[in-house]
Amino acid sequence: MTAQKSNIVLIGMPSSGKSTVGVLLAKALAYGFIDTDLLIQSDQGRTLQEIVDREGYLALRRIEEQVLCRLGGDRQIISTGGSAVYSERAMAHLRELGVVVFLDITLDTVKERLGDFSLRGISKRPDQSLESLFAERSRLYHQYADVLVSGEGRNQDEVCQAVLDTLPAGFAE
Repeated sequence: MTAQKSNIVLIGMPSSGKSTVGVLLAKALAYGFIDTDLLIQSDQGRTLQEIVDREGYLALRRIEEQVLCRLGGDRQIISTGGSAVYSERAMAHLRELGVVVFLDITLDTVKERLGDFSLRGISKRPDQSLESLFAERSRLYHQYADVLVSGEGRNQDEVCQAVLDTLPAGFAE
């Protein structure tokens, strides 16, 4: 595996565990950790929800694409926002940087973990239901993933181990 592909990129629905599992992976592999939602907020000086409220969900997606396309380096765990998969350009860039891992959970689990998703800065059409968003994104997550790891019935440590178990031999060496 080349240094170019030494990163792990986590994709999945909000509440799938990308940030939490990402930190655990970073600790296990002695990698850096990047949460792209936090990068966006730092870059913009406001929360994701403020961006959505003031400029709309398409503005958030445009900003997210710009932030994702600036990423570089190696030996990083990159936790993306749930809407990263809407940008073909950003996903092509992320695939060049590393292995894309889809943390897959069911809609029921999303609902259980997410609670009131109106407060989360989720990039969706104003009239779009969580069910519709889940179906739309699920197809995209499958399209871009190199690896799928199910989070169903697993705690965060177990999901972390499942990700580690899917990596090619010698990946982190």
